[in-house]
Amino acid sequence: MPMAMNEIERLIKQALPDAQVTLTDLAGDGDHYKAQIVSSAFRGKTRIQQHQMVYRALKGQMGQALHALALETSAPAGKNGH
Repeated sequence: MPMAMNEIERLIKQALPDAQVTLTDLAGDGDHYKAQIVSSAFRGKTRIQQHQMVYRALKGQMGQALHALALETSAPAGKNGH
C-alpha cells in the first residue's frame, strides 16, 4: 500500500520539527515522490548525512510503503545569506 503524502510530511516533521517540507507526487501513483526539505538540523552536515536523517525519520518505510523518494535537502540561509 502506498504511503500518503501527509504521512511522509508528518514523519519528517516529527524528527525535524522546524522542517519546511514540499512534496511532489512524481508519477501520480502515490509511490514515487520528490521531497524538498529545509531544516536547521542539516546545518554543518554533508548531503549524505542530511539524506540519512530523512531516511531515519521515515522509520524504515523506504523500499516498503514508500518505493522512491528523490531528496533535495538544505539548511536555511542565515540572516545575512550565509
